[in-house]
Amino acid sequence: MKPIKLLLVDDQDLIRESLHIVLDMDPDIEVVGMAENGRVAIELCEQHSPNVVLMDIHMPEMDGVEATRQIKTRWPNIRLIILTTFQEINYVVEALGAGAEGYLLKAIHPKDLASGIKWVHQGGTLIPQDIAKMMVNQLQSNGSGAPAANESGTSRLEAEQARSAAYGLSERELQVLGCIADGLNNREISEKLFLSEGTVKNYISSIYSKLDVRDRIQATKKAQDEGML
Repeated sequence: MKPIKLLLVDDQDLIRESLHIVLDMDPDIEVVGMAENGRVAIELCEQHSPNVVLMDIHMPEMDGVEATRQIKTRWPNIRLIILTTFQEINYVVEALGAGAEGYLLKAIHPKDLASGIKWVHQGGTLIPQDIAKMMVNQLQSNGSGAPAANESGTSRLEAEQARSAAYGLSERELQVLGCIADGLNNREISEKLFLSEGTVKNYISSIYSKLDVRDRIQATKKAQDEGML
C-alpha cells in the first residue's frame, strides 16, 4: 500500500518542521511538500498531487479558508484537514463550508494527528461534537437546509450529539462505540480506526466507565436505547 502523500501548510517555520519530523516517522505517511501560505499550497498541490492537506487558517497572502475553497474546486479528491489554535465557531464553519473534511486543534497528540490523517484519507470526517452541534443550531436558525426535526423541534443529529455529550463521550469514543455495535473485535477496530490495540482497549474501558456498563453487549444496548448510534 502506497503511503499517504501529505502537504503541510502553516506560516510558522517551527510548526511546519515539527509536523514534518513527527509525521514523516509514520511509514504510512509521506510529507511531499510544505507551504507557508495558501498561495504556495495551491502551487504545491499542482506539483505534487497530495492525498491530504493539513491546513492552517490564519496565514499571509492567502488564508487557509480561501486556499481550501480553491483547492477543493480544482482538485475535489484532495482531502483537507484544518489544523489551528483557533476554536471560534465562525472559523470552523467557514473552513468546513469551503470543503474541509476535518478540523483539529494544534494541541492534539502527534499519534492522534497521524490517526486522524489516515481516517480522513479513508473517507472519514473529523468534526468535534461541540462544533457539529453548533453547526446544526446555525443551520436550524437560518432555516435553510436544516436537518429534519422531531416533534420537539430538535434535529435527530442534534439529539444524538446531545445524548453523547451527556455521557461525556469524545468523537473518537463514539467511533469505537459504533465499531463495537457493529460486532468488531479489538483488532478489527484498531485496523479500521488506525489505532493500536492498546489504545482501543483504553477507549473501550473509558466507554464502559462513562456509560456505566460492564461489557460490549451492555454498551451496545445502552447506546441504542439512548439514541447515540
